Amino acid sequence: MSEKVRCLIIGSGPAGYTAAIYASRANLSPVLYEGLQPGGQLTTTNEVENFPGYPQGITGPELMEDLKKQAERFGADIRFGMVTATDLSVAPYKVTVDGETVIEAETLIISTGATAKYLGLPDEQKYAGSGVSACATCDGFFYRKRKVAVVGGGDTACEEATYLAGLADKVFLIVRKSFLRASKIMQERVLSNPKIEVLFEHETIGLTGNMVVEGADLVKRRGQADEEKVHIEIDGFFLAIGHKPNSDVFKPWIETDEVGYIKTIPGTPRTNIPGVFAAGDVADPHYRQAITAAGSGCQAAIEAERYLSEKGVS
Repeated sequence: MSEKVRCLIIGSGPAGYTAAIYASRANLSPVLYEGLQPGGQLTTTNEVENFPGYPQGITGPELMEDLKKQAERFGADIRFGMVTATDLSVAPYKVTVDGETVIEAETLIISTGATAKYLGLPDEQKYAGSGVSACATCDGFFYRKRKVAVVGGGDTACEEATYLAGLADKVFLIVRKSFLRASKIMQERVLSNPKIEVLFEHETIGLTGNMVVEGADLVKRRGQADEEKVHIEIDGFFLAIGHKPNSDVFKPWIETDEVGYIKTIPGTPRTNIPGVFAAGDVADPHYRQAITAAGSGCQAAIEAERYLSEKGVS
């Protein structure tokens, strides 16, 4: 089974739905495939207070449902399905969905997002949205004057710990190794901050609490003669051990960095392939915010419309 479309959007987070809104209003008749997690990462966020237009805040699932309805209002064809293969060697670009449906697209907008890396503890799922987070900028506001922990030893972890120190009373930085991998300047910021306590050679083995996170169980110097169990009281547990961009299925054709983030021409959503654009977290290792993702989705749709217009594709 095959089908031809003018604009195909892969991914249904803020970037994908916003691209669908703009592409629909430009009469591109976009088809959007939602992927494995309709609505993207925000569907796991209980409260969103920093997205413009919601002065009282809104839950992540509600926000994504609003964006989806807005896209559908303008005629976007939103479908459930997973991309399993791609052929971007020549336009129209071929995208296989669920191993059987082949979509031939004149333009393609990739907005598949990135997946936060977790430690793999059952408690991370148990307390998801109830004290466990992978985004300090998104959720740090809820932990003002409270105690939190950040897991990681790289630049991202140090940045998150420093950011949270501006809000929380106390920040534990849990580092598995005996040193920080972060750049020298980030190390200095962390080690000189009186609100941050670095717990070197500690690993998290569990979280505790009644409905919400209230503490973390750690082990110090695991496997050593002086191994020690440690418990810390915290209200929030932040993962900062990296993200994995959901770009694998496009890698044979699209240029990415060493981590997997899709490379775009600076200031644009354009990739190395004409007519193929990237928006949202799959191309953004720095900000990873709903509003920046939405903005890049807008850019991608506008670029798609211009590309089709210049090619004379109707």
